[in-house]
Amino acid sequence: MINFKTEISKKISKVIDIDDKEINSYLEIPKDETMGEYALPCFRLAKELRKSPQNIAEEIKEKLEIDNDSFIEKIENVGGYLNFYIKQDILVKNILEKVDTQKEKYGSSTIGNGKNIVIDYSSPNIAKPFHVGHLRTTVIGAALYNIYKYLGYNVIGINHLGDWGTQFGKIIEGYKRWKDEYDIESDPINELTKIYVRINAACKEDETILEECRNTFKKLENGDEYCQQIWEKFRDLSLKEFQKVYDLLGSKFDSWNGEAFYKDKCKEVIDKLEEKGVLKESDGARIVDLQEKGINTPCIIEKTNGSTTYATRDIAAILYRARTYNFDKAIYVTSYEQTLHFKQIFEVAKLLGLDEKYTNNLIHVPFGMVHLKSGKISTRDGNIIKLEDLLNESIQRAKVIIEEKNPNLENKEDVAKKVGVGAVIFNDLSNSRIKDEIFDWDIILNFQGETGPYVQYTYVRTNSILSSIDKIPTYNEIKVEKLLDKHSIKVLKTINQFNDVLINATEKNEPSFVARYLIELAQNFSSFYNENKIIVEDNDTKNARVYLTKIVGQVLKQGAELLGIEMPERM
Repeated sequence: MINFKTEISKKISKVIDIDDKEINSYLEIPKDETMGEYALPCFRLAKELRKSPQNIAEEIKEKLEIDNDSFIEKIENVGGYLNFYIKQDILVKNILEKVDTQKEKYGSSTIGNGKNIVIDYSSPNIAKPFHVGHLRTTVIGAALYNIYKYLGYNVIGINHLGDWGTQFGKIIEGYKRWKDEYDIESDPINELTKIYVRINAACKEDETILEECRNTFKKLENGDEYCQQIWEKFRDLSLKEFQKVYDLLGSKFDSWNGEAFYKDKCKEVIDKLEEKGVLKESDGARIVDLQEKGINTPCIIEKTNGSTTYATRDIAAILYRARTYNFDKAIYVTSYEQTLHFKQIFEVAKLLGLDEKYTNNLIHVPFGMVHLKSGKISTRDGNIIKLEDLLNESIQRAKVIIEEKNPNLENKEDVAKKVGVGAVIFNDLSNSRIKDEIFDWDIILNFQGETGPYVQYTYVRTNSILSSIDKIPTYNEIKVEKLLDKHSIKVLKTINQFNDVLINATEKNEPSFVARYLIELAQNFSSFYNENKIIVEDNDTKNARVYLTKIVGQVLKQGAELLGIEMPERM
């Protein structure tokens, strides 16, 4: 098999004396398919070579030798872009060979072998509802986990539960005051939420109640037996509720160590910062001043009453994860509202004496917020939609559609679950993660257009075609010349991009690249399907088109599974 990109990079490197790996990083796939298979944007070389992009492109073109045996059909200089056209029969054969060699692992890679990636995601708060605002971190984190793993990395998924902090002082204080008014055992999360909303309102009205809540958390930190028992009860009840959502989403984690796990590890952080002489007193609290790093807000390490903070525990977690997992990247998937927090703790982590291998590879992956039409989601104000309710509603709506369109379908419940949950996940992942989302039933459950159900339906269509064939042809039975029409080549070129898309998704930590790729592949296959009859009399043509259909289905299924979406076999 030929790695066209690598070979083109080597050829260019020889004529301009720039490292082929650097050239490789510059090569692009043109958006306009008439512009060839690969393009070198020569403006990237203009500063280094001190020439205009147009002149650079022309000089490279003149110096490159193309013999009759070359895989390159022609090279064109278009506006400072050097466009490379691959001979189509060689291109098609190469793609088919690659798919056949990798088989069900097509698109995977070994580039991550020997490298450890820690991904911190989901991380709901104990004793609070698992609401729609937690959807994004859960599905973005899970998709990144799957994609990194598929590329050969050793991935550790961590659910850093919000199971510690001042809010527990509030919930415990509210529970102590009003527990007899609420049925915690039968409906734990909803009842605890009511207590939390009520105690927050009380804190706003009376500063002394807020102070009592802070002191209650301090008691919890100091190991008070009563507070500890209540906290453990709330944690166990919450995890049982959370698991219902994780079961629906298919989410799994390698570690459930939340904030509480680090409560006895914060002293080391404080001691190290004291040794460095960077811990300062400020209005009774202890802080690290980060103004020299361009961060005007100090990082609070200890509160006025001696309690540790969310930041202290996160810094302790960095120390622990570096030692335990020896990570090459530590990724944190949270909303962009926490950007300042992560800037602070990443800077403070540099003061702990850790190797730069760790401190230079702490990565915050921010995403936009989910808003209701009525405004921001807030547990304090009781303005929420439970994620479990959302997913179940989506499943029910999918079931209604199935009843209308295919009432005799077997396993309707299972298909409805895959379609309903898949629609929610795909809707979340199909746009750039940094964009805010307005949560709207009509949008999230739209089963037309560029949606999860559309990708699933395209996969089901490939299955339906294959099920009508007595014997699926093997790669060795395919005649390349039967797949040289423009629609077949467009599909094959898209298939060829799968690995590049996955690598790009990890480089930018952007799962939407994969979601958009699946839409493109589904659309290109639909065009192929509409223009090319698959079951034809000519056996060679039929075999080629059936084989193409098979690998489209394979890539659609693999790509969807990397996003956390299950594919139904029928719809």
